[in-house]
Amino acid sequence: MKAESAVEKPKPKLREMLPGVWALVRPRRGLLALGFALMVVNRLAGLVLPASTKFLIDDVLGKRHITLLLPLVGAVILATLVQGVSSYSLTQILSKAAQRLIADMRRQVQEHVGRLPVAYYDANKTGVLVSRIMSDVEGVRNLIGTGMVEFVGALLTSAFALVILVRISPVMTLVALAFLIVLGAAMKQAMGKIRPMFRARPKIQAEVTGRLTESLGGIRVVKGYHAEEREAGVFSAGVQRLLDNVLKTLTAMSLMNLSSSVLLGLVSATIMFIGARQILSGAMTLGSLVTYTAFLAMLVSPMLQIVSIGTQITEALAGLERTHEVLRERPEDEDPRRTRVLGTVRGLVEFDHVSFAYEAGKQVLDGVSLRAEPGTVTALVGPSGAGKSTIIGLIAAFYVSSAGEVSVDGVDLAAVRLDSYRRQLGVVLQESFLFDGTIRENVAFSRPAASEEAILAACRIARVDEFAEAFPQRYDTIVGERGVKLSGGQRQRVSIARAILADPRILLLDEATSSLDSESEALIQEGLAHLMRGRTTFVIAHRLSTIRSADQILVVEGGRIIERGRHEALLAARGRYWDLYSKQHGIETNILLSPGEGREEAEPAEASADVGDVSESASALAEGVRLLRRRDE
Repeated sequence: MKAESAVEKPKPKLREMLPGVWALVRPRRGLLALGFALMVVNRLAGLVLPASTKFLIDDVLGKRHITLLLPLVGAVILATLVQGVSSYSLTQILSKAAQRLIADMRRQVQEHVGRLPVAYYDANKTGVLVSRIMSDVEGVRNLIGTGMVEFVGALLTSAFALVILVRISPVMTLVALAFLIVLGAAMKQAMGKIRPMFRARPKIQAEVTGRLTESLGGIRVVKGYHAEEREAGVFSAGVQRLLDNVLKTLTAMSLMNLSSSVLLGLVSATIMFIGARQILSGAMTLGSLVTYTAFLAMLVSPMLQIVSIGTQITEALAGLERTHEVLRERPEDEDPRRTRVLGTVRGLVEFDHVSFAYEAGKQVLDGVSLRAEPGTVTALVGPSGAGKSTIIGLIAAFYVSSAGEVSVDGVDLAAVRLDSYRRQLGVVLQESFLFDGTIRENVAFSRPAASEEAILAACRIARVDEFAEAFPQRYDTIVGERGVKLSGGQRQRVSIARAILADPRILLLDEATSSLDSESEALIQEGLAHLMRGRTTFVIAHRLSTIRSADQILVVEGGRIIERGRHEALLAARGRYWDLYSKQHGIETNILLSPGEGREEAEPAEASADVGDVSESASALAEGVRLLRRRDE
């Protein structure tokens, strides 16, 4: 799955991003106004020291006006104190406001991402989404915090300095401005080349983070196939791409610094030459030249800052662009069609010539029609990729059909408010996902306000109590990330207890017993029977103990329902279901026997085997075992 969407979306412009940023800034506009006021005070106070040099050299030292020394020193000290206090206050106010803004944006992006449809998660890696939530919003501090304010302050100071410089020497000021215009043009050209590098960096970093997250999450598979070096190589290649990007930007920034230093050196040398000539001719005093030089430094300081602040702003805008891309995605519950609020669901589920494709031109379901009466059990069987999980996904409203209608109690699911529907939905998936918390917290996830008695009752029905009460911490035992401290069967039992506690009207079991051995499965059949009682249930399962008693079995193949009926009727028809069933039984009987053993064939009706994709994959497995035996012999 690609980290980014297959279709390249146009990048949002800055003016398109401003409303979203302003919505977060608006509550802090008072603090920002105070910050800018402090910045003005800070910059005005900063003018006192360079302005005092003229009076010190020309009046105190040159004309021996000793009485001006103490007031001059006092003014400098006072201005320095004002500048220090305002600078400290500015940092405290704006830096903390920027960090709070970052926290708010992270909350906003996470909440928005959590409301996006499942299809969005199918198209984006987890690590990429984590990077967008945690890293991309970091750049906001460069737009809202002290960085931008300092830059604006420097521009304000340069404006004050320009006025003073023109009054001291218009000729030297025009010469200095000519150099600075050339420097500004060069900086603009350079920033145009650096900006794409900074835009690419977050994307590269997100891809590297995504791959690392996958690798760490699948560490057992990595170690099981001794692929540590291979994964290290993949990660190293990603880190190298990131390093190459950083080195390119550092080189470009170094060239910018070199250019600015050379040009500013030329400005200083030119001003020194002209100033010295004017002093010798009597057109300027020594104090005026020293003061002019000090204010010239203030004039050019934004040019010196533009390299660092420009890259910071570029990074900030790149992060905001990526954040804005996420925020532009429409949450699934904001679909304008979703206006119907469901009351208590009876559980009548119908598909009316439903078609669906994850990608254009690649049909997964083609004209599927089915009807599940309230309180009945519908089993889905068939080979891998037939479309069974897609049917479950459509019933769960994870996806919207591209043609046809999926309805519950006669109401089109595409028009239903999801909060009113999913509260009455229970899901037990093939991969039983548990959070890194206690057993109790994971069971209560479906109904956080449930009482302790209800939680324990659900655990007893799902047979969670049999292993949980054997732990020293009992139901407060930490299960670890993704439940790694529990066995597969134990994780599945916790998932089933979670579904029991939800008390749903429609229940979806996607291979709910796939992680259980025969003994464990037998233990929780009573719990499953309790869970399914009175509820409309859809089951993707390969074990006949689950599907033989189903009210209807749907054989799905190639995105179509090719057979439907009860177990006995489908066997009697000797069609595709019978074929899968018989093949499965024969393989399960003979796959692990030596040649010549176990020639007796049992009747299909006596088998306790899997059907569907297990039978298909088992055929390949049996052939593989025979080839291995032949090689060993």
